[in-house]
Amino acid sequence: MSDSQKITSSHRSRLALIYVRQSTLLQVRENTESTARQYGLAERARQLGWAESDITVVDTDLGISGRFSGLRAGFQQLVARVCLGEVGAVFGLEVSRLARSSAEFGRLLEFARLTDTLLIDGDGVYDLGDFNDRLVLGLKSTMSEAELHILAGRLHGARRAAAERGDLRLPLPVGLVHDEDGHIVIDPDEEVRAAVADIFTLFDQHGSALGVVRAFSGRRFPRRDTGVWDGRLGWGRLTHGRAAAVLKNPVYAGAYVFGRATSTRRVRPDGTVVNTVNRRPRDQWAVLIPEHHEGYISWQHYLRIEAKLAANRTSAGARPPREGPPLCQGVILCGSCGFPMNTSYRRADNTPDYVCTRSRSDAVTTPGCHSIAASAVDGQVARLLLAALTPEQVHLALTAADEVHHRHQRSHRAAELAVERARYEADRAERAFSQVEPENRLVARSLESRWEAKLTALNQAEAALADLITSEPALPEPAQLQQLARDLPTLWEAPTTTAKDCKRLLRTLIADVTVRHVDDTRAHIGIRWHTGATDEITCDRRTNRNPTRAVEIVRELLDTRSDAEIAEHLNTLGFTTGKCRPFTVASIRHIRQQHAIGSKRNDPTGPGEITVPQAARILGIHEATIYPWLRSGEMTARQGRHRRWCIPWNSEVEEYWRTRVATSSHLTRTNPNYETGQAV
Repeated sequence: MSDSQKITSSHRSRLALIYVRQSTLLQVRENTESTARQYGLAERARQLGWAESDITVVDTDLGISGRFSGLRAGFQQLVARVCLGEVGAVFGLEVSRLARSSAEFGRLLEFARLTDTLLIDGDGVYDLGDFNDRLVLGLKSTMSEAELHILAGRLHGARRAAAERGDLRLPLPVGLVHDEDGHIVIDPDEEVRAAVADIFTLFDQHGSALGVVRAFSGRRFPRRDTGVWDGRLGWGRLTHGRAAAVLKNPVYAGAYVFGRATSTRRVRPDGTVVNTVNRRPRDQWAVLIPEHHEGYISWQHYLRIEAKLAANRTSAGARPPREGPPLCQGVILCGSCGFPMNTSYRRADNTPDYVCTRSRSDAVTTPGCHSIAASAVDGQVARLLLAALTPEQVHLALTAADEVHHRHQRSHRAAELAVERARYEADRAERAFSQVEPENRLVARSLESRWEAKLTALNQAEAALADLITSEPALPEPAQLQQLARDLPTLWEAPTTTAKDCKRLLRTLIADVTVRHVDDTRAHIGIRWHTGATDEITCDRRTNRNPTRAVEIVRELLDTRSDAEIAEHLNTLGFTTGKCRPFTVASIRHIRQQHAIGSKRNDPTGPGEITVPQAARILGIHEATIYPWLRSGEMTARQGRHRRWCIPWNSEVEEYWRTRVATSSHLTRTNPNYETGQAV
């Protein structure tokens, strides 16, 4: 059947859709001829008999790849209108490339067959009701998908080969540029160089990307624009994301890297396909060439920054040192439930405490979960830390460092011998290949394969030696350790030493601190060192408690002396409060209230007398009911010390007033559950 016979009046009575698409915006801008040809399909539709009003151009997908239909609103609109039976024919430059996926194109063919819709391109008219046309389009779709796969494989293979040589030109971060020969060099702009270099200097000082941002406050940071303004230098504010990107970028360490990220696709509930970019670990990078160009820092410096950033990642369970005064913050654990203890500050004086709050939030609180004053733990831990860094202990550390150094040398020597043997084997294979006659191709190919295998083994041995060297931390010099031991106590107490510096030093030696509740006044502290050794001590839970002997003196003298006299007596004996202050009347009253210490001198009643509250409790009535009886003289009483009423009381008086209360219905009684049958 000819093309003109396939087009019927039924087709011409419906719409003719002209589908226009280019894969990228670059193609839209550069390949204008292809775009013009696609728009020119509207003229062909008029020639085939469609009216001008029935021709619709769908060009929503210009600059969008045809790999996924979920990202193409124009293609979805086309499929929807075909399903509704509104379309008589779909025009395209190459109909088989309406969708790069055979599955999506197959669905379009099925919908077109069910609704009697024609597909028209430069090769002819396709009627999907005809098996031969359907077969031809199916084969074309498969070939189009294979073509895309082959082209993509060639392009990616070429990029990978160029990247392995370090020749692939990739976008550079700010502070690095390409010179005229295409080599990577440091930006010639002095202000740009200083700003980038200050990022690494400030990170060494503050230890976090956020600290770098805070130190950069008020300064501007450079950026290189992309797109139409590619390469233009701009300035803006340094954000946390930009600071972290600079610190994590190995290009600043002089390394050439390729394939640091991988792209994964996932399908949303609405059917759309989205791409997600995920960072790969360093051992999974496709290409890594250290010392490829001049950088701002060394590769070893980059590895230290990487480790420091990983130690700052609280989302992964890390507990880096903070700026607060508590020394053990982040490394202290509850000995009862095993959870880390948080830091809490009292409202009264902003004094820090270590509190087991995580176990309480997870509803697994144990009876041993308590709080403890931070100063009580920090003082003991600091004392042990300074005692461990004596010259004698440093001498033992130097002996251990020598042993570690010798162990490193032995491990390095084994790896060096492996590299030497691999290099010998590679040289031997090269000599054998060089001596073979070129005409003997069978032998030459075999020797070439053997040579390549030996070169691969040599590269692996050299990489293993490099990894071994980079993975081992540098050992400090003995003179530095001895000087540190002599100056550490002074350095620890120096006003220029911040709490964060002390925490860093603490964590270099101590792994964690565990606190276990002993009783209301004491706690058991366990310290685990990085060497595996442990120390155990017992301390008071509160460092600001009043001396126990002072509390006993208050209890002994309270009946014979006033609060002012007791305070003066304690000051004469040399006692001070828990906060190292002299005793006052207020502090004595606080001790009495805290320890529930009463005094007979404060009791106004004499023998056989009770107070108004005591009488109210015995009779089961409110105190306000008794005072009118006292003022009118109906109830006998006298006013004692502090103008408090003292009521004579015996069994006969109690019986009389119980009867009086029972026969008076208008009295205000207390809670009937109150125990009223006992005399006070």
